Amino acid sequence: MDIDQFLARNTPTWKRLQQLTQRAGMGVRSLTGAELQELISLYQRTASHLSYAQTNFRDPVLTARLSQQLAASGSIIYGSRPRSIRSFGQFFTRTFPAALWRIRGFVAVSAVLTLGPAIAVGGWLANSPRAVEATAPAAVRQAYVNEDFASYYSSQPAAAFATEVYTNNIRVAALAFAGGILICIPTAYLLVSNGAGVGQAAGLFAAAGQSSKFYGLILPHGLLELTSVIIAGAAGLRLGWAVIDPGDRTRATAIAEEGRRSVVLVLGVILTLLIAGLIEGFVTGSSLPTAVRVGIGVAVEVAFLVYAVGLGRSAAAQGFTGALNEGGR
Repeated sequence: MDIDQFLARNTPTWKRLQQLTQRAGMGVRSLTGAELQELISLYQRTASHLSYAQTNFRDPVLTARLSQQLAASGSIIYGSRPRSIRSFGQFFTRTFPAALWRIRGFVAVSAVLTLGPAIAVGGWLANSPRAVEATAPAAVRQAYVNEDFASYYSSQPAAAFATEVYTNNIRVAALAFAGGILICIPTAYLLVSNGAGVGQAAGLFAAAGQSSKFYGLILPHGLLELTSVIIAGAAGLRLGWAVIDPGDRTRATAIAEEGRRSVVLVLGVILTLLIAGLIEGFVTGSSLPTAVRVGIGVAVEVAFLVYAVGLGRSAAAQGFTGALNEGGR
């Protein structure tokens, strides 16, 4: 398929997504349940289109157009929460933690798909000189370990770098989530690939005897960033599983119900990735001592895990399941 055919086939989808996004205004309550389900479906399809376009066309204008549309749709959904302080607080203290708690099994699967390849590839490279040699020429490896990896984090002013990182992370998370609707396969592939990439970097630094440098640069932001991608992947896997095994519901009903919970998870991940992006932009590449930078990353990750588990268990006990606009019992 050439780019003209791609545009002709998919432009109606993008226009419809834009129409629903504009109609939603400052809240998804202006959409019917069917339209909300359609909005989620179109968002997922557009994210898949973005991935396809980046792989096959490398057209910066098209990539920017789709990225902006996805960002606008995500922003509308995020901004759709009722503006009252009570509702805003309930989202963070009940709805989002409950949604996380409900998919904890899928979070575990997503974590295994990500961390398993990371540990395997990292360990292999750390202990196999022949494997290291096969990754790249020696000069390229040395430049990556000694200069390129570290200079990346100070390549731009902090604010601009944080914005770029946040945009890229949102794209990865969106693809991890959207791929789930295709019976989980694209999501699983993305998680495995992402984990293997992290493992490759860790293994190259370990083989060069510079693991402390790697972890000093990756841990400040990487813990929360990787956790966010794992959650997005878990949401995609849960949505895909609703297609595979809807239980005693019709498949359409199962997808609609899980879609409403997935919206909650996407909103939460948008915020956690924002925090991770700010840390990467203002802390990772800063002149702070390594122990301080790593300490910030560990503290933020621990705080998030305590929040997710503690409030998630409590919210579930109160009858919350993490669905959008849910009131609990």
